[in-house]
Amino acid sequence: MIQNHLLQLLALMAMEPPSAFNARSLRDEKVKVLQAMRPLRLEEGVLEQYKGYRGEPDIAADSATPTYCALQCHIDNWRWQGVPFYIRSGKRLAQKLTEVTLVFKRVPHMLFAGNENPKPNILSLCIQPDEGMHLHFATKVPGAGMHTAPVDMSFHYADRLGGQTLPEAYERLLLDALQDDASLFTRSDEVERAWELCDPLLSDWEGRDDPPLEFYDPDSWGPAEADALLMHKGNAWTLGCAHYS
Repeated sequence: MIQNHLLQLLALMAMEPPSAFNARSLRDEKVKVLQAMRPLRLEEGVLEQYKGYRGEPDIAADSATPTYCALQCHIDNWRWQGVPFYIRSGKRLAQKLTEVTLVFKRVPHMLFAGNENPKPNILSLCIQPDEGMHLHFATKVPGAGMHTAPVDMSFHYADRLGGQTLPEAYERLLLDALQDDASLFTRSDEVERAWELCDPLLSDWEGRDDPPLEFYDPDSWGPAEADALLMHKGNAWTLGCAHYS
């Protein structure tokens, strides 16, 4: 789950622009991101299981398989050194949703009095099920002074294009295969590097006699421990697309 889905999205977001729009250049840049990543560590993550999972068909009554994973990732290169990346995925969450949220850094010096602690600008890319994007930012309130208020700019393909349905993921991949376009396919060195990143985490988990398994409520956004993972550094999970889907 981690290496096939979440690391793919992380690599696409953090990569440098390829020198040409072709499969080799695109996949080269994705591999560079993964090569610059530190191995994933259990101490910087949360693995839990939703309540009731052990009662599902064909699931062992004492199963310790996690159904939720949240991790902090580090990319040690010139652009992303010191910038935390947080990824999470799970089953039986409040909503089936795939999105990428970019939280912009605060400027080092605030010019306008009355806005000493503004909220950051946030760009959310809505990947599934309602493809689009949202930009959350602050605008000046009309009148005297320099007070601001939060606003949202949004775009969704379904709203603009109506019945022109976007192809499903596998429909797109099958078409690319027929057209000999490997851009969206994972290359072998990318798969190997993903496993190199995940193996220390999985080995640590499976190597414990009593894995520290905790449980979260189904139909929630996951365990409180995942919130604490970000809160201790002053961050929080942001759902830029959930309430619009």
